[in-house]
Parts: sequence; C-alpha cells; structure tokens
Amino acid sequence: MSSIQEDLKYLPGIKFVDHVAIAIKQGELDGQVKAYEMLGFKEIHREEVLGTDQVREALLQVGNGPNLIQLLEPLSADSPVQKLIDRNGGRGGLAHVAFRVESAQQAFDAMQASGFQIIDKAPRKGSRGTTVFFVHPKSRAENPFGLLIEIVEDPRGR
Repeated sequence: MSSIQEDLKYLPGIKFVDHVAIAIKQGELDGQVKAYEMLGFKEIHREEVLGTDQVREALLQVGNGPNLIQLLEPLSADSPVQKLIDRNGGRGGLAHVAFRVESAQQAFDAMQASGFQIIDKAPRKGSRGTTVFFVHPKSRAENPFGLLIEIVEDPRGR
C-alpha cells in the first residue's frame, strides 16, 4: 500500500457541509422559518427530536444544492440547545456545523483512532433517518475547533 493510500484510510470521508445548525429561542421556529423562506430557502423537513436532544427542528434547503440550514428550537430546559441559549445571554446563535460522510461508522472509527474527542459512544440515530455523532469543540487539545461538529450519514445518499 502506498503512503497516500495509507493516509487515506484514516480520513473520515467528509464529502460536503450537510448543514449549519442555528439555535433559536422557544416559540420562534415558525417566524424564523418564514424569514428564511423570504430569502428563498425551502422548508423540506420538520421533526421533534426527543431523547437527549430535546429539540424541534426545521430543515431548510439552500437553493437546489445539498446544503441545509437547521433551525433548532429547545423543547425543555434540559435541552443542550436551551443551555447554549442560556450561555449566550438568552440569544440564539450558531449551534454546530455538520459534515456529510458516506459511512458514519467508518468516520467514527477513523476520528477516534486519530484521537478526536467524540461525544457519542457510537454513531446513533439522527433526524430524517440519518446516522450521526458529535465531536467535542475542544476535541484536539493542540488545535481545538472551538465549535461543535456533527458528522452525518444519510442512507438515501442525498
């Protein structure tokens, strides 16, 4: 195996930005969706995600491409999104950036082997039938990202 092939087997296989997630205050989801629609975005999915996430989400397509904006409205005070809003002085803002991969398990294994601090114990079910996991903002002590990263596999290949 060549050196390049050896290096490539450790890459997590990131294809493109899947979505940028924005935390919004409780009760503002419909108004925010309407504001983005005025910019030409199209709502393509809405779902309540329970479990540890505790959010209502709306996914908005950017043009005709694969990139999305995800609006996250907390459903409870225990929601990580509500805690982010609280840390931001009651304001919403950037929650995370998500990258699309072919295989969440392969990306998980490669990133774990490379020493990234992964929040989830294994890839798990996400919204819209995806498989996801999150990477801690302080994941790399020598070069921390400074923001939460989500890795997304969409079984539909979209």
